[in-house]
Amino acid sequence: YKEISPEALEKETKVFCVAGRMVAIRLFGNAAFVKLRDRTGRIQIFFEKQTLGQSPKGVEGEAPPPLAEEGATRAPTIDSFKLFKTLEVGDFVYVKGPLFRTKTGELTIRAKEFQLACKAVQPLPEKWHGLTDVEIRYRQRYVDLIVNDEVRRAFEIRSKVTQGIREFFVRREFLEVETPMMHPIPGGAIAKPFITHHNKLNMELFLRVAPELYLKRLVVGGMERVFEIGRNFRNEGISTQHNPEFTMLEFYWAYATYEDLLELTETLLAELAQKILGNTEVEYQGEKLRFKAPFARYTMKEAVEKFGNVKAPQASVADLSGEKLAEIFEEKVESQLIQPTFITGFPTVISPLARRNDKDPEITDRFELYIYGREIANGFNELNDPEDQAERFRKQVESLHGGNEEAMHFDADYIRALEYGMPPTAGEGIGIDRLVMLFTNSPSIRDVILFPQLKNKED
Repeated sequence: YKEISPEALEKETKVFCVAGRMVAIRLFGNAAFVKLRDRTGRIQIFFEKQTLGQSPKGVEGEAPPPLAEEGATRAPTIDSFKLFKTLEVGDFVYVKGPLFRTKTGELTIRAKEFQLACKAVQPLPEKWHGLTDVEIRYRQRYVDLIVNDEVRRAFEIRSKVTQGIREFFVRREFLEVETPMMHPIPGGAIAKPFITHHNKLNMELFLRVAPELYLKRLVVGGMERVFEIGRNFRNEGISTQHNPEFTMLEFYWAYATYEDLLELTETLLAELAQKILGNTEVEYQGEKLRFKAPFARYTMKEAVEKFGNVKAPQASVADLSGEKLAEIFEEKVESQLIQPTFITGFPTVISPLARRNDKDPEITDRFELYIYGREIANGFNELNDPEDQAERFRKQVESLHGGNEEAMHFDADYIRALEYGMPPTAGEGIGIDRLVMLFTNSPSIRDVILFPQLKNKED
């Protein structure tokens, strides 16, 4: 009815019943205009004493009867407009009546009957100007969602991102799976885990830092294309880019290489941007990010030479150890990678699960994707040599015993799985939260997590 003229609406005989939260009330003596909102948007309701008349009266202590159907016997009534004047912004109501258009042209329902659905006893933020205190917004997300339309839109986009990813991989014959959240051995990423205890089994368990090792066990078992969208948990710092629990996409593709993953990632992000935002150019914090392929590509050494300001003879990139190269890259290069950029040639020493490069065993067939100075994705050719993997696990254990709480444990069962044979496989993880930050122009990861982790605070 959006485009129907006022004259045509006067001839319309249909009666509509809507429900929602009252978000604004303008009272004029014996009449009032109300904005009613539900998940689909807002509509104006006109309450008038003369038109409203009487409404059904419920028995005290019981729910009121439903709105009367046409031709049904009426229940005992009360002064409806008097009852309406006791309602406040924030209350939920049912309203029934025909459509008309106001003098200003706004489509409106003329209330013939109404019924209180739920009373809000906590007042909404004053004058409906929205909730601006960031900490209250995160702690009371329910209020944030009520009063800030852009917050709801951000989480609608988040839902579309995960749905779009799921459809993208299902179309390519990937099978969605679920793997354990509680692991007997933390693994799959270099990170400090959360520790819990199972009473019945009397054993220590770890919340997963990554599903990687379980997903690759499935590839061993013949599930050649698998993906999982789920939560990971890392007992690390909290910042605008880090939350202790976060959502990741991980997928594994047998007989593919990391070069295949590079192209697949370009296609995925461009498709998501176009489908959800209507454009492959996305504005983020004043920058226009271009998601159209091809993305820029550098090896880590090339990136350090180009962006890291490492000058000979004081320091030659060729002479840097793997750890030092990665350290310089992290400190001096990452923040400069604004447009989508792939970095390849990661040192083997910092890539315990990636396959060595055939020409240079000091590096691995691995890449990371950076956008606006942040890591968004990490992928590589998987290491499927059980002896090489066991040796790298042993080095991780040495690092763990040396005080590195983020180092991996030795996973003997995973080594056993590799001994049964895993086909050449490429795998990748993509951070859903950081991707949604880009698509919603959100400066903090807390803006795209419904209930972010916060420090305890007394009421």
